[in-house]
Amino acid sequence: KREGYIKDFKEFEKSDGKRKFLEIVLKYDRNGLPVIHSIEKISKPGIRIYRSYKELKPVMGGMGISIISTNKGLITDKEARRNKVGGEVVCRIW
Repeated sequence: KREGYIKDFKEFEKSDGKRKFLEIVLKYDRNGLPVIHSIEKISKPGIRIYRSYKELKPVMGGMGISIISTNKGLITDKEARRNKVGGEVVCRIW
């Protein structure tokens, strides 16, 4: 939400209470076009990709973001570099 890619989100659990889900409402520009052009999944169940904050490079010259899973939760690559924390690279958005 802070980065301007989504309008709203909601976290919820299924009735079994075992799994959490995230419902995301995407943001659109004034012409009705999505502000997200692409989402690229980086880590996969069989191949986890971990990076230190020094190894996190800006996405599309700073026009996009990476989502990093850290011990502090999910944060952007910009926040990870600012807080000097690395983690698993979940995806890239631009």
